[in-house]
Amino acid sequence: MLRTVYDIKSILERDPAARNAFEVIFLYPGFHAVLMHRLAHRLYKWRLRFIPRLISQLSRFFTKIEIHPGATIGKGLLIDHGCGVVIGETTVIGDDCTIYQGVTLGGTGKDTGKRHPTLGNNVMVGAGAKILGPFKVGDNSKVAANAVVLTEIETDSTCVGVPARVVKRGSKRVNDLDQVHIPDPVSQEFCRLQAKIDKLTKEIEALKTDGRKD
Repeated sequence: MLRTVYDIKSILERDPAARNAFEVIFLYPGFHAVLMHRLAHRLYKWRLRFIPRLISQLSRFFTKIEIHPGATIGKGLLIDHGCGVVIGETTVIGDDCTIYQGVTLGGTGKDTGKRHPTLGNNVMVGAGAKILGPFKVGDNSKVAANAVVLTEIETDSTCVGVPARVVKRGSKRVNDLDQVHIPDPVSQEFCRLQAKIDKLTKEIEALKTDGRKD
């Protein structure tokens, strides 16, 4: 019960669209999915299998969020919008994490036992991001929208791109809801190519000038 109250309070604090606890309880599919998962996970730890999976599939049907009952989820998880989120069996999620729509916390098919990622505390995973494999994303880290993470991410880091690479942010706490101030790898590549084109253009013009002099 205390954890559920904490979940509601956390959503109210971090989602600017949430006006009151009544809305969160009745209108937030991410909250419903986590609530149903807590029941399924408790039954799963009792070594039951069919009933927890049934609960998780019913939750998936109503919320469009799929959480395997074996996944371990800390307090204060905000699944914002949530449609298309998939969380695998051996996933571990720390406290006060934020996950947006279309996120996959999955496996690569190459591992046995622990197959899915571990998220530390206060991790933000942007819309459409994929984190695949049995490694850890450190506390206060940030995964940009549509990034594909295949290796471990250090604490207080931001990762972008496909495959994702880390942009160091130091020890400063990450703002959960800020998905804007992240380096855009596509834009950076365009800038690099434009600089190269400009350089080649100048060299060609210089060669033309030298040719006229001759």
